[in-house]
Amino acid sequence: MNNPKVSIIVPCYNQAHYLDVALQSVLNQTYFDWECIIVNDGSTDNTQELAEKWILKDNKFKYLVKNNGGLCSARNFGIEQAQGIYILPLDADDKIAESYIALAMGAFEKDMDLRVVYCHAEKFGLETGAWNLKPFSLFNLSQNNMIFCSAFFKKQDWIAIGGYDTNMVHGWEDWEFWISLLKNGGNVHQLEEVCFFYRINPNSMLQKMNLEESKQMMEYLSIKHIDFFVKHYGSFKALSQETERMKHDFEEKLKSEKFVIDVFFKKFFGFSIFGKYK
Repeated sequence: MNNPKVSIIVPCYNQAHYLDVALQSVLNQTYFDWECIIVNDGSTDNTQELAEKWILKDNKFKYLVKNNGGLCSARNFGIEQAQGIYILPLDADDKIAESYIALAMGAFEKDMDLRVVYCHAEKFGLETGAWNLKPFSLFNLSQNNMIFCSAFFKKQDWIAIGGYDTNMVHGWEDWEFWISLLKNGGNVHQLEEVCFFYRINPNSMLQKMNLEESKQMMEYLSIKHIDFFVKHYGSFKALSQETERMKHDFEEKLKSEKFVIDVFFKKFFGFSIFGKYK
């Protein structure tokens, strides 16, 4: 298929056992004008075997292979090859509702100033139920991330901000991406429907960001987006105080074993602290 309107990017690193569910949810879409790019980020499992099966099933599936470089690198690699006007990242262990693309394209058609379209979400796997996140606002975004990775944006906007920042090596890559994309304006729309399903799996709990890593990422974010944070906290002093408050709050709560478990499910400081992808 030439020039699809939507490109779905599925990075995969040793997640072949989940891949069928994610790709089936893509194939089930009621909206036809899409391509799905599977990016094998140096997997050592049978990702290639499964990907080739899906290519034979439908030629809208495409397969790319690269050396392992992490989630940001894999997403960027796939988006570079994408032919679509709109991009939808989808992690290999998650899934989407069959109406997601159709509803999102309808939203973009109604508002040409939209930069991001996302939806309501539910968890599945080890935990089920609604994934309750704060409503979007730039101020809320300055405090925490509330837009999961599987949201729609335009490829031209991805190009304009330089893609996903590969310096976000420990996590929070989605938070940084949305700040880069939205801090200078652009509308955001959340669909009323539940269209994204986020898998809670055992490996997620083994890959948490430690205090030193979180400090590094917070310092990097604060420097890169100092204009954004100062705008919402009022001054360098207020920004410093807020950073110290967040750090202290995080350290205190990490002392509680109960919180360490709870933080995984509630995604304190953004859902990437316990990233599923390494």
